[in-house]
Amino acid sequence: MRRRSVREFAATTLSDAEHGQLLWSCQGITHRTLGLRTAPSAGALYPLEVYLANRAGVFHYEPRAHELDQTLQSDVRKELFDAALRQESVRDAPAVIILVGIYERTAKKYGSDRARRYVHLEAGHAAQNLLLQAVALDLVAVPIGAFEDEKVRSALNLPSTYQPLYLVPVGRPVR
Repeated sequence: MRRRSVREFAATTLSDAEHGQLLWSCQGITHRTLGLRTAPSAGALYPLEVYLANRAGVFHYEPRAHELDQTLQSDVRKELFDAALRQESVRDAPAVIILVGIYERTAKKYGSDRARRYVHLEAGHAAQNLLLQAVALDLVAVPIGAFEDEKVRSALNLPSTYQPLYLVPVGRPVR
């Protein structure tokens, strides 16, 4: 009921616990033995990778350990802002969560045509989980799909096989 796309954020940073809960909502493990995750995945192939960009740098989310691995030590939100056609929410949010797809993981089982569809569906599931989790934490967010893929890939120093799918700026509401 309260989920809305909000593009203005208070300047306050998010806590480690908030980061953790938001990232878990995207791809967290819900069944240790089977490795099942919070978002459905065709064939349980899990083609998504999740990154967090904030003032401290860029972090890759490791679902099995529920940990962050720092991949860059610089704040790339300005580069993401430029890549996202200068949408201010990307620059101004204290955190931007980036969903990335690796089509080959799904294509091995379903072929390349089906893989694209299944990866995009999974990204939608994960993004909606993230947006609903933000509301549950009294945070606000906005899903963004308008960006230049190569510029996002470059800002995050991603391999060419990693396809950026969503940028989701997250923060506290302006009160």
